[in-house]
Amino acid sequence: MRIEASGPRPADDAWEQYTRTSAWPEWAPQIRAVRGVSGRIAPGDRGVVHGPFPLRVPFTIVSVDPAARRWTWRVGVGPLSVVLDHGIDRPVAFEGCTAWADVHAPALLVRAYAPLARLALRRLVSA
Repeated sequence: MRIEASGPRPADDAWEQYTRTSAWPEWAPQIRAVRGVSGRIAPGDRGVVHGPFPLRVPFTIVSVDPAARRWTWRVGVGPLSVVLDHGIDRPVAFEGCTAWADVHAPALLVRAYAPLARLALRRLVSA
């Protein structure tokens, strides 16, 4: 399932926010902190996302393609892990950008996560 949002933020700026772990808590309300990765993400990076309450979820960055503004990560452990593909697009007839996430998980989990993810993406693409 794809979750997306469009807004006025320039694509390069949104990409910077999307790929710098220290910025994630600024636009993603479900993320309180990120440990284990500092700076921009790179393939093979491993860390832990700290969510609300005592929730802590390990992750691995699978791939990053700065030229295409795409990245993928695996969040969770074993059969409870979820793969998310992310990207930033700059439509030709649009001044800002579109941020999206393709969530590869059971439909029930995606439907529960979608409103929060949509809010985070809206915040990411806002000026």
